[in-house]
Amino acid sequence: MKNMTQVAGGKDDFQLVRHLTLKGDQVEIGRALTEEARRLGWAPAPVDPTVGRARRTWFERYWPQHHARMDGAAAALGLDPDQDELALDGLGFVPHGSGCSALWVPPSAATDGHGRAGRNYDFFPTTTSEIMGGEPRPGELPMASRPYVITTVPDEGLASTVITMSDLDGCMDGVNEAGLAVMLLVADIENAAPPEQVSPQVGVGSVQLPRFLVDTCENVEQAKQALLGAKHYDHGMPLHYLVADANGQAFVWERGRDGAEHIVEFGDGPLCVTNHLLHRHPDPMDLPADGPATFRTYGRLRTLHERSKGVAMSPDDLRDSLRAVRQQEDPGLPFRTLWTTVFDTAARTLSTRFYLGDGRGYSDELVFGCSDR
Repeated sequence: MKNMTQVAGGKDDFQLVRHLTLKGDQVEIGRALTEEARRLGWAPAPVDPTVGRARRTWFERYWPQHHARMDGAAAALGLDPDQDELALDGLGFVPHGSGCSALWVPPSAATDGHGRAGRNYDFFPTTTSEIMGGEPRPGELPMASRPYVITTVPDEGLASTVITMSDLDGCMDGVNEAGLAVMLLVADIENAAPPEQVSPQVGVGSVQLPRFLVDTCENVEQAKQALLGAKHYDHGMPLHYLVADANGQAFVWERGRDGAEHIVEFGDGPLCVTNHLLHRHPDPMDLPADGPATFRTYGRLRTLHERSKGVAMSPDDLRDSLRAVRQQEDPGLPFRTLWTTVFDTAARTLSTRFYLGDGRGYSDELVFGCSDR
């Protein structure tokens, strides 16, 4: 079953947001996602046949939900699912300069005992052509102007709701029916650079990774094992991920500049993350000064830390903290906070306000659950 509704914005707003709900087996879900992607102009990317075969084998072994959805994509395209020449899934990356801020408030630091994570998704309000250094094509919409909220309720496996900017099988924010929440952020803003090539590789891509976790994991401990065991690639744009669960646990996963993997935890206190490698700067009270290339990452983290340390935070306190580090409507700044999400891991919901444009503010807060089984 497929159902799609428009939930925020309109033709005169910067963002027009659709909520897509899909039910059935994973093959049927994959077919429906592919049909919607084709409607938006997507086509499968060529891939080296050896790589294509290895990709399918990896998905079948470690991410069977995605493998089954690729079979659905093949059915929608009239292709043999065992062909090796085309990648039957999406590919996404976050171009140079995007930001984001996130804060995890554990149950012990919440006024109502609910663990919550909040995040601002900061990005360019421009077209893909402009982001890549060119001129916009006639009629080209800004890259982030048509996000989707996608709820999938498979016959077997974990139901989930995700927000994605441009890849229907990717995920920027996600929560599943077990209460596992995942969000991505740029990890090393000072050293970020546009990717030189974006051909599919074996394993899970950086924008696929949150989707991989909400499909396959129910809690933080399972997510740690999945991440440490996964083959992961990022096209030279490193991201890190805040992961939290309904048991009140949370961590940030990131890869260092030497390729080593790091799990960063702050015990039973709030966990703040912006756009620098936390394992290199573990003390929020001893951060470097911001410079022209840091996109205020250190200042934003200081603000979140100072607002959350040693206090019991209400849901409104969390929202106020996110507003304090939100990008301003300044014509001289190339970024905007395109949405703000609050995850309630106990309630298995995400609540989001979407950016409607300068002078228009944000949509009403929309609350999405994971399942109506």
